[in-house]
Amino acid sequence: MARHSFHISTDWPGLRNDTGTLSSENFHTKISIPTEMDGPGIGTNPDEMLLGAAATCYIITLAAMLERSHIEKTDLAMTSEGIVEVQKGIITYKEIIHRPVLTLGPSTTEKDITLTKKLLMKAEQSCMITRAIKGNVTVKVDPEIHM
Repeated sequence: MARHSFHISTDWPGLRNDTGTLSSENFHTKISIPTEMDGPGIGTNPDEMLLGAAATCYIITLAAMLERSHIEKTDLAMTSEGIVEVQKGIITYKEIIHRPVLTLGPSTTEKDITLTKKLLMKAEQSCMITRAIKGNVTVKVDPEIHM
């Protein structure tokens, strides 16, 4: 069994409505509480980071599945939405919706389209981040396919 470790460094010198930093080998950003939650909204925040983790995991997983299945794509872009609910002062991450827009190449067959529709859904189930949050956050896929 192979194991991998990922490392993040955080620094938070102030109080609740201050800012901190989040760093890894490949990025460095400011962090704070978002304005929607009465924070300063500087840099990114945990809600965006979770959404970003789910989105990047899904789109990379989908691209790998398309490649392994020899599906010709000319473009793949996506928007994702994270829905957070506040009830009685308790904040809960409820749902993530991925909206991939996939443009297939000119040599695409009906068989390729059928397989692509399956892969668009299977990528969500195969993504490591989606599996990590399963049972806590609902993840949906609302795809668009263009020729």
